[in-house]
Amino acid sequence: MKKKVLVVAGEMSGDQHAARLIREVNTLRHDVEFYGIGGNAMGSEGVRILVDAKDMAVIGLWEVLARYRFFRRVLVQMIDVLKADRPDAVLLVDYPGFNLRLAKAAHRLGIPVLYYISPQVWAWHRSRIPKIANMVDVLMVIFPFEVDVFKGTGLKTIFVGHPLVESVRKTLLLPESPLPWPAGSKRVAILPGSRRQEIERILPVLLDTAAELYRRDSSCSFMIAAASEEAARLIHAQVAQRSKEEQTHVAVVAQNMRAVVRQAHAAMVCSGTATVETALLKCPMIIVYRAAPITYWIGRKIIRVQWLGMVNLIANRTLCPEFIQGDARPGPMADALEPLLVESPAREAQLQGLTAVACALEGNGGVQSAGAVVAEAL
Repeated sequence: MKKKVLVVAGEMSGDQHAARLIREVNTLRHDVEFYGIGGNAMGSEGVRILVDAKDMAVIGLWEVLARYRFFRRVLVQMIDVLKADRPDAVLLVDYPGFNLRLAKAAHRLGIPVLYYISPQVWAWHRSRIPKIANMVDVLMVIFPFEVDVFKGTGLKTIFVGHPLVESVRKTLLLPESPLPWPAGSKRVAILPGSRRQEIERILPVLLDTAAELYRRDSSCSFMIAAASEEAARLIHAQVAQRSKEEQTHVAVVAQNMRAVVRQAHAAMVCSGTATVETALLKCPMIIVYRAAPITYWIGRKIIRVQWLGMVNLIANRTLCPEFIQGDARPGPMADALEPLLVESPAREAQLQGLTAVACALEGNGGVQSAGAVVAEAL
């Protein structure tokens, strides 16, 4: 009889991470049926999709409140599925605002909860730590320092390595793909994020910075890596509003982020998972983020970490310059990028730091993978 697992991955990155985990589970055992909330990546692994992850991907307090009824309806739908199907386990991937509520419901129903990619309680709201320990059965964390966060709680917490380490390693073994870079010897990758809100708020200053860099040095060329075809359309619309001269040195490609970053000399990266991926690809970067004013104001009140960029948190220092909210301005951003595009002490120091970050994410060997943990737990 097949094991049934309800999976919830509420955004694009979670969809991809969940797909890799599910692929590994399916190689280890052939008696598991996965279904739930996800996207194309999970669907390609045979997961029966009940709600598309792209409909769940919003960021910021105001945006979430604006769609509260939708999220509430989906949560009720998933709880009804738990009650009707009584799956053997719930596998929750990141997305804590929604998933912790579902974890609570599953725990009350006596359904085991496996959580992959821990809520970032070390950054804010540490009061959630005992609550998570009470309702989650196995927590799989992707940053080594997170194991200590839950020490003493009784929660089985396992460092499984970062999901991007192995896939990036495989990428680096492949031959490079040809890309339509504009003419110019100094290549800059632009990663504006995957969500509509990020593209709308962050891409304009990235394009302004590209224009400033090109004004200073016409040997610079730029390529924007769109996370999806939909994101590419939003990006093309913004680029089309720029001057003809600006458009000649900016290209856009979809779903080819790693190839773009691999061929770039430096990158401007929206804070998030992409910073880790860029670090593993050993591309020097600056980190940029802008949110809705009310979201940023609230975030500054409750977030208790010194850096926003995950790469800097892992390094425990300002390895990659951060330009957040009002500090995200073309002049200073161009100033930070210029030394990263040539052989310089700044570039060499960042490359050494990125190597150290990659080693930390790999662990010290003998790390059990997330797929193996789930297969064993079932």
